[in-house]
Amino acid sequence: MDDSLTVPPVPPVPVQLVESSPAPSGVELVSSYQTNSLGDTMDLVALAQQVQKGDDFVKANACNKLTLIADQIRYLQEQARKVLEDAKRDADLHHAACNIVKKPSTMYYLYQRPSGQKYFSIICPQEWGPSCPHPFLGAFKLQHDMSWTPMEQVEKREAEIAIMDKLLRQQTALPPYTQLQRSEGLTLT
Repeated sequence: MDDSLTVPPVPPVPVQLVESSPAPSGVELVSSYQTNSLGDTMDLVALAQQVQKGDDFVKANACNKLTLIADQIRYLQEQARKVLEDAKRDADLHHAACNIVKKPSTMYYLYQRPSGQKYFSIICPQEWGPSCPHPFLGAFKLQHDMSWTPMEQVEKREAEIAIMDKLLRQQTALPPYTQLQRSEGLTLT
């Protein structure tokens, strides 16, 4: 018989019983035999099973929490990967040739010359019409934080920025903490 397939026996679960005392809290019990006897052996089996269930629940809870943490780690890894990709794209776009001073909130159009040089223009492909001199690679909006947003994501990005602006405006519109307390009838101590 192959020893690698044999399952080792499961060790018995230790059951800890409460220490017995003939006079708990200074009071003698009516029948110490009833309180100190082991009683039915099935009671010990049930108690051991209860301890095992408790161990199983603790293990299951720990596994669930660790699974949640692992999911969060994977999410953060994905976010870190996206941040690095965006940073590389932004760096590449900042190094594209450009004969004008780039200003935030402006859309720029990226083209590529036959030599391989990439350059920015403020003229979109539709304005060039059929006489567009070079292949069009994409349109990007320069943000105030000097990051670049691809044209197809501009609307989403502007909606996110609008939400953040609204939150910031609401925060600055709140009265100072001491005024808030007075208006609610609270006193400072």
